[in-house]
Amino acid sequence: MINEQNSLFLFIDVQEKLVGMLTKDKAAKKSAILAQTANLLNIDCILTEQYPKGLGSTIDAVKYQLPQNAKFFEKTTFNALEDPQIASAIEGKQNIFLFGIETHICVLQTAVALLEKGYNVYIVKDACASRETDEFKAGINFMEKSGAKIVTTEITLFELLKSSKHPMFKQVQALIK
Repeated sequence: MINEQNSLFLFIDVQEKLVGMLTKDKAAKKSAILAQTANLLNIDCILTEQYPKGLGSTIDAVKYQLPQNAKFFEKTTFNALEDPQIASAIEGKQNIFLFGIETHICVLQTAVALLEKGYNVYIVKDACASRETDEFKAGINFMEKSGAKIVTTEITLFELLKSSKHPMFKQVQALIK
């Protein structure tokens, strides 16, 4: 079962220069909605930044919407779990909602590692991006065939809310209107 307590949002490299290389910024907008949702529902968040000296930090639209307990990690590996601190920070969670840039590299390698460790992995497709459409499609296909569930931002929000009776329903719904 998916709920706020057993779920974690893993933002992969939603950084200034990477977002700037994309032809559309839909993934950045959806990542910001997920950050706001995490704040409203008190969902644990981990953010990675691939070589921030060169690629910049997490975009402001995400960074300033997160819960205060969000954890940031710098990395140089493509698979975020290669960093023992990141792997340790994920422990105890069952459902990992994974998204970010680039779909076919860091998101993919992290997803495969999570699946190998037995996590339920949900790829939030509309909050993922790659510079090239073919690479994006191949990355999503690879992760799905590896056992990840492909979802969207709205699927994620409503899976967590479960009902219009949820105390944060109106606030979360307002994020997507």
